[in-house]
Amino acid sequence: MKVQALQGDTVDLLCQRHYGTTQGVTETVLAANKALAGQIFLDAGQVVELPEISTPATQETVQLWT
Repeated sequence: MKVQALQGDTVDLLCQRHYGTTQGVTETVLAANKALAGQIFLDAGQVVELPEISTPATQETVQLWT
């Protein structure tokens, strides 16, 4: 899937927005977009390839009382 970066976006911010996590996926996105490795902030409108990644579903738990 290809997405366009917004002003001020970083690769990890795109990963968080699209995949819901950065853990283990930022490296995969950078591998698919080698030219992005030298950039801190992406240019507005810059196209980034986000590969399909299967992430295991995790269930968030909340402790109500201590």
